[in-house]
Amino acid sequence: IVSAVRMGRRIFDNIKKALAYIVSVHIPIAGLSLLPVLFKWPLILTPVHIVFLELIIDPACSVVFEAEPEEKNVMKHKPRGMGAKVFDWKSMGLAIIQGCVVLAVILAVFVMTGKTTASEGEARAMAFATLVISNLCLILTNLSWSRSIISVIKDPNKAMWWVVGGACAVLLAVLYVPLLRDLFRFNYLHLNDLAICVAAGLFSVSWFELIKVIYGRKATLQK
Repeated sequence: IVSAVRMGRRIFDNIKKALAYIVSVHIPIAGLSLLPVLFKWPLILTPVHIVFLELIIDPACSVVFEAEPEEKNVMKHKPRGMGAKVFDWKSMGLAIIQGCVVLAVILAVFVMTGKTTASEGEARAMAFATLVISNLCLILTNLSWSRSIISVIKDPNKAMWWVVGGACAVLLAVLYVPLLRDLFRFNYLHLNDLAICVAAGLFSVSWFELIKVIYGRKATLQK
């Protein structure tokens, strides 16, 4: 019975995390598709970019989150009520904030790149690389709402490594293989440009990681 309860709680938590990730990751995608049209900017995302992103999002939702082990304190939670929802307003609010922060960071990278260079392809490449890296960071930070990204990476989850590693490999290919770069309408990115994208992607989820640390310390003090 205890094992069944533990498994049920793990499945329930992982579904909530996967749903939060789905909401949060689609906010920047929707924003980057709509805002350039409204403000008459160069298009950032085209169908090929959306396909690339969905090839990351779909296996992450269906495989990576499902394979994540339970939280260490999963058996310390109070039993949930019969009417408890899988995705409540608290989880929805968290997901929306995550998505809006990621969107703001990507737009900042896109606008700043556009001001420093006249190359539309470079600005698009910077924005897309930041979006992909932010997407991977959203996966890692939502795999656990109590442990840090570093702790999540240390725990064995082969599906996570396949998705993250594959996404990084393909991203490098579309950025640096001429044929693929032309297909995605990118310009060449220097290593310092790529470093900015990585830093921006990590920054986009840093606030949530800080909340985990603060919440963890409060929980420790209350024991």
